[in-house]
Amino acid sequence: MTLSVRVIPCLDVANGRVVKGVNFQNLRDAGDPVELARRYYEQGADELTFLDVTATVDNRATTYDVVRATAEQVFIPLTVGGGIRSVEDVSRLQASGADKVGVNSAAIARPALINEIADRFGAQVLVLSLDVKRSHRTESGFIVTTHGGRTETDLDAVAWARQAIELGAGELLVNSIDADGTRAGFDTELIALMRANSRVPVIASGGAGRVEDFPPAIRAGADAVLAASVFHNAQLTVGDVKRELSDAGMLVR
Repeated sequence: MTLSVRVIPCLDVANGRVVKGVNFQNLRDAGDPVELARRYYEQGADELTFLDVTATVDNRATTYDVVRATAEQVFIPLTVGGGIRSVEDVSRLQASGADKVGVNSAAIARPALINEIADRFGAQVLVLSLDVKRSHRTESGFIVTTHGGRTETDLDAVAWARQAIELGAGELLVNSIDADGTRAGFDTELIALMRANSRVPVIASGGAGRVEDFPPAIRAGADAVLAASVFHNAQLTVGDVKRELSDAGMLVR
């Protein structure tokens, strides 16, 4: 685990607006991505994650102009995911201001994409985004989904994470579809399982509702915590989360 815990607000974007739902369903407007990015940067966010949640479903590329406008407002690492299918897409995103890219559906459809991106840009640029559900169909008890959680695959989440790391993924963004938007706390069992099977950093996502939810995710093995709606609604600030983590004895930036 890295020495310093990272706090990462997530901007789930559809049609140029930040959206949020529960279990990836019933998405509602949560604001302007550029304004929210600037707010979180000023609050002390360590990184930002920008996910175009309908790019894969709509079979289109990420909205580059929104990425560019967002990147112009922040001076911290920006990860962009959604609709990335080739090294050319990564090049365009980097030119638009992205520091890292998140891949999910396209990598499942063609795992060689992970290797191609890592070879050209380095593993540190590549984040494997895992949208995971509990399932009795897999050995680990967790299954990978695609298309914003809409489609279940036959992939065991742990086995796929291991394979992706071998192919060159430099980080895992582990999002619990079951916990997403519920504000009932992170899935610490899932986090611990991923930590035990990963030699790269693990970002925990899905379920944050109170400041008290964040330290357990780190204790379970996460290197970073990611949240969306609790920040968008101004229920919590990045500073609130960092103070809670610090009070729990964890090193924050």
